[in-house]
Parts: sequence; C-alpha cells; structure tokens
Amino acid sequence: MNYLAHIYLARHDDDAMVGAWLGDFVKANQTDAFPAAMQYEIHLHRRIDTFTDHHPDMLAAKGLFPEGQRRYAGILLDVFGDYWLTRHWAVVSTESRASLVARFYAALRRHEARLPERAVPVAARMIAQDWLAGYGSAAGVNGTIERIATRLSRNGDILTAGLDTLWQNEAALQDAFAGFFPALEAYVEQQRGERGSAS
Repeated sequence: MNYLAHIYLARHDDDAMVGAWLGDFVKANQTDAFPAAMQYEIHLHRRIDTFTDHHPDMLAAKGLFPEGQRRYAGILLDVFGDYWLTRHWAVVSTESRASLVARFYAALRRHEARLPERAVPVAARMIAQDWLAGYGSAAGVNGTIERIATRLSRNGDILTAGLDTLWQNEAALQDAFAGFFPALEAYVEQQRGERGSAS
C-alpha cells in the first residue's frame, strides 16, 4: 500500500501516522532513535506490505499485467490502492480525509527533527504539493507514478507504460481492492490486538 493507506491504518494516533509513513524511509534495524509507538508502526508498515504482497486478491491483480510490466505492478497497485481508498473514503472512515491528512501533516511538521535526512525533502514536497489530495483522480495517480519513475535507476518507462494496463483494468482492480481492503483492516486490528495482549 502507498502513503495514504498506511497513514489511514495508523489513524488512531497522530504520531503513529508519522511512524507508519517512516516505514518507507527507515530500515528495521534503525528504529532505536524513535519513540516506541513509532518503532511499532515502522515494523507494522513492513508487515502490512508483506500481507498485501501475498494476498490472493493482490496476486490476481498483478496477473492482469503482462509479463514485461509485472515486475512493477506492485508499485502501480500500491498507488491505485490510495486511489481506491480516496474514492471510497466515506465507506471506510467516519473522519473526513481532509481532517486526517491535516493531522498527519501537522504531526510530520512537529517531528521534522526526527526524520531521516533523505525523508526531510520528501516530507516538505509532500506537504507543499499536497500529494495526499492527488490520489483521488486518474491524473493524480498518473502524476505520482511518473514522479516515482524518475527516481528509478532504470526502466522508468516500463513503469509508466503500466499505467495503460492499470486503467484498462480499472473495474477489475476496483473489485479486487473492495475484497482486499477489509481483510487488510482486519489483519491490522489483529496485529494491534496481539500487541495489546502481549504488553
């Protein structure tokens, strides 16, 4: 899943959302500098990614991409997941997306001094350009993928070519995420429950 989904899944706490976002920037063996709640979210971020990558609905979704694009299908599906979540926000959350995003941006600013060096400019651009608002449109998804493609050392053209496949299969992918996302939420709640019972 991409930024918005990870932040949404950590919605119970503002600082936890920062930890969930940091899962893309902090390695598992580099979490000691962060408060315990953030450490937990960094590790949970990785478990969420693993659950997503191995879920039957997501494996089937990757199968919609031709072999040459399949290597990058996970990136495309991660961003599409935020698109799906944005379009179905009223179904999954009682808090408005604007409110949650504003809380996250504020928490990110508060913790700027804690961010790894390479995450600081990303956070600044994300807030200034309001990336999280862009996931609700096809143009926003395309722009996000094009931005990611420029950061790849090679084959960025293959990633962007996958956008055609993505939108050709939008209906099937909408169905895939409708089945997958409740399972993901249940998995996250289970993880949090196990943490609570162990503490």
